Amino acid sequence: MWQLHGSDPEVSFRLSAGDIRTVGRATGAHFIIDHPLVSRVHCRVTASAAGTLSVEDLGSTNGTYVNGTRIDRPTHLRLGDTLTVGRVTLTVQES
Repeated sequence: MWQLHGSDPEVSFRLSAGDIRTVGRATGAHFIIDHPLVSRVHCRVTASAAGTLSVEDLGSTNGTYVNGTRIDRPTHLRLGDTLTVGRVTLTVQES
């Protein structure tokens, strides 16, 4: 099981193998981050059945960043990587 954890604001999201979840500020997003720089449906995080974790930007206005680099295609995440959505930074952890 994976966890995306942010400390400012305090937020934590859990993903199990096979989960596909969206991150955004809309009520329809699986993981909601209520921040003006976060798009309504900002990115998609996938935890594969094989145990890998990846993120894909969904055409967000302000971009999705992994370890400080803006991504433009699906990108694998590893333990300790940071995922930044708007001004919210989440760290990949095992739970």
